Amino acid sequence: MDLRKIKSLIDLLENSSLAELEIIEGEESVRLTRQSASVPVATVPVAAAAPVAPAAAEATPVVEEAPEIPESELVRSPMVGTFYAASTPDAEAFAKVGQSVSVGDPLCIIEAMKMFNQIEAEVSGTIVSILVENGQPIEFDEPLFVIR
Repeated sequence: MDLRKIKSLIDLLENSSLAELEIIEGEESVRLTRQSASVPVATVPVAAAAPVAPAAAEATPVVEEAPEIPESELVRSPMVGTFYAASTPDAEAFAKVGQSVSVGDPLCIIEAMKMFNQIEAEVSGTIVSILVENGQPIEFDEPLFVIR
């Protein structure tokens, strides 16, 4: 695999919220994963490992501070997808900060593989914080709401 392609893959990983990226072209493969310090690491078959090490060393670390989350009940994403606060762009959001919710009340929609999945409250309480923005890509187990 070309060194320029590997560098562009590293840039792609740095500028996204992806934790891991794997590309397979024929018998060659490249796998990039983010370490806990958000630095991409490249792993490739031993035969192609020599050109990868300098590219990984040139990558600048992306430091993301985790937002402070109050101690309460967290509603986490059950899947990878795109977060939507309402059923349509014109509709009112399902949940707002300060709103009281009961078990089973809709909180948001997550689009995954062209399927729209309604996420419902699993606890009753008041929404203290909404941790993601409308249209934002989200990861599995990512905190979405804080309910107290």
